[in-house]
Amino acid sequence: MLLMRTDHVPVLANELVAVLDPRAGEVVVDATFGAGGHSSRIAEKIGPDGLLVAIDRDPEARERFDQLASELPCRTRFIQASFAEALSELAEEQLPVDLIWFDLGVSSMQIDTPERGFSYSADAPLDMRMDPTEGITAAEVVAQWDERRLARTFREYGEERYSGKIARAIVRERERRSIETTTELVEIVTQAIPTPARFGAGHPAKRVFQALRIAVNNELEEIDLALPLAWELLRENGRFAGISFHSLEDRRVKQFLAGLARECACPPGLPICRCGHVAEATLLTRGGITPTEAESDENPRARSARLRAAQKIPGAAQ
Repeated sequence: MLLMRTDHVPVLANELVAVLDPRAGEVVVDATFGAGGHSSRIAEKIGPDGLLVAIDRDPEARERFDQLASELPCRTRFIQASFAEALSELAEEQLPVDLIWFDLGVSSMQIDTPERGFSYSADAPLDMRMDPTEGITAAEVVAQWDERRLARTFREYGEERYSGKIARAIVRERERRSIETTTELVEIVTQAIPTPARFGAGHPAKRVFQALRIAVNNELEEIDLALPLAWELLRENGRFAGISFHSLEDRRVKQFLAGLARECACPPGLPICRCGHVAEATLLTRGGITPTEAESDENPRARSARLRAAQKIPGAAQ
């Protein structure tokens, strides 16, 4: 088995390989390469006649790919772009794909690099961009967005119960001084919420940091764009998988696959089907697959992960 040059542990790796069932000579797309843990496992299965296309917007992921590529037993290619942009490029090339998978959200490598500003546990510039060369930073969001927009972001993207209180505290504090670091934001969030909530489950700033990260990187919009593009790339009998880490991601993957697997799209109550819709997918993971207790104990970041997968039905509508 290939050894990664990192201590990164890919989540649900055995389950992903089992459900996708990669075979020799197949063309596979890792839409969220990260540290390459999943790619390494699947590359072993597709062998020298197979092709791995790795996608990631993060320049550091490109560096890790370049280090790993020579060790992989298959042909390789890397596209540095958001997964929606990269999948559009592959669609224009009409590349036929057998497997495609997403490992959504922020990678452990990004969290564990303090200067990227993703972590509430280390003092660093408040950045959070997955591609640090473009786009608005979390510090700019905190400095520029009005109270209502901040509150809505925290509520919708972080499911933060005290979104209004936190947004007001940020606006009040930025009138006095600029908010430039993760530590400064953590302090504001902690002071804004009721004392009992500061000692509840998880870090008090966890939801706010999640919300800012999603907003800065347009993560949910990217998912909505990418899922249909990924499905269209698949050949007949091609397999798709998505690993999600919170309900906002998982809901999108679940609903997308459920729609593909549905036989009829008519409104409920009609005595006969009039839409003529036929299923395009067979669900491979009804209800999703979650990490084993052993994996969660070994890697606490895996606890919230859920894997969903489907296979394209031969003759399905394109």
